[in-house]
Amino acid sequence: MAWNEPGGGKDPWGNRGGGGDGGPPDLDEAFRKLKQRLSGMFGGGTRRPSGGGSNGGGGLSEGLAWGLLGLAFVGWLGSGLYIIDPPERAVVTRFGAFQEVVGPGPHWHLPWPIESSEVVNVAQNRSQSINSQLMLTSDEKIVRINLSFQYDVRDPQAFLFNVRMPEQTLNQVVEASLRQVVGNTQMDQVITAGRGEVAQQIHDMSQQIVDAYGTGLNIQAVNLQQATAPDPVQDAYQDVNRAREDRERFVNEAQALRNRIVPEARGEAAQRLEDARAYRTRVVESAEGETDRFLALLEEYQQSPEVTRKRLYIDTMQEVLGKTGKVLVDSEGEGRNLIYVPLDRMLKEVPESDSQGSSSGRTSTTLPGVASDSGSSRGNRPTRSRESN
Repeated sequence: MAWNEPGGGKDPWGNRGGGGDGGPPDLDEAFRKLKQRLSGMFGGGTRRPSGGGSNGGGGLSEGLAWGLLGLAFVGWLGSGLYIIDPPERAVVTRFGAFQEVVGPGPHWHLPWPIESSEVVNVAQNRSQSINSQLMLTSDEKIVRINLSFQYDVRDPQAFLFNVRMPEQTLNQVVEASLRQVVGNTQMDQVITAGRGEVAQQIHDMSQQIVDAYGTGLNIQAVNLQQATAPDPVQDAYQDVNRAREDRERFVNEAQALRNRIVPEARGEAAQRLEDARAYRTRVVESAEGETDRFLALLEEYQQSPEVTRKRLYIDTMQEVLGKTGKVLVDSEGEGRNLIYVPLDRMLKEVPESDSQGSSSGRTSTTLPGVASDSGSSRGNRPTRSRESN
């Protein structure tokens, strides 16, 4: 039987007395009862006397209730105030749907449950690691790898809404990229010289995948902390590494020796070339000078053969006799004069003049004057003397 059917139906509002015909309750009566209950809860309610008189304290209780309701409303509005620090961003949602991303500073949004905000630190450097993973290389060898990577949040909206667990997804993506890159690389490259290149390939591949997923994460760096052979063959690989290091050391020493010897050899070769060029220039110029002198002498000889022949003879004799210690004295005349020639002094002056490096190679010594006899009636007659030295 329906509640509004006549005859014994039940009223869901519990209406008693009002609306005897089973109709809906009076809304004014319901609000009045609610107000009385609130006044009773806050201790300001009064009971009406049986005589129907009105008490003046009822108005005070009603004002107190509305004041408390107003304070609660103001507090509810104030709950929408929030402050964002410089390294943070706030994602504001309305009934769970994205609205905006706000930056640092004070902000306000409609209080819960209408709007809410979630703060994301975009400047925080986060890190994860993948430890002790055994992986197979392209040359079918096994390596043990420890890897760590650092990342931060680039897009707060994508970080919160696109992927359910973005950081766990990033870890799985990096591990998958690590296995793919190591599987395409030989073991020596992974363990030794190619570690930096392997880390860069993992970084690029992982960043490309997480961007396609829309995680909003940015991978800052990937560090291949350790890449070694398994424990059973660790000693053998250490011997190989030591041999490789010795080879590199020997190569570096040889390169250093080469860098020292080759420049010295090149400098010595350049010096010898310069000396040869100087010698060639000197010989050529000397030959050209002799040729010019001979041509000039030939021209003079053609003009005066006798004079030139005699001049050549005299010059030749002077050059030859100038290297001896002989002295020639011309004593033409009566022979009555006494000639004093200091031969000992002249013979000493010749070597001294030669040792001084005279440019002409010849030294002329002037003989002292001739001493005349006191009893001679004739005057002094000059005596010609010549020294060829």
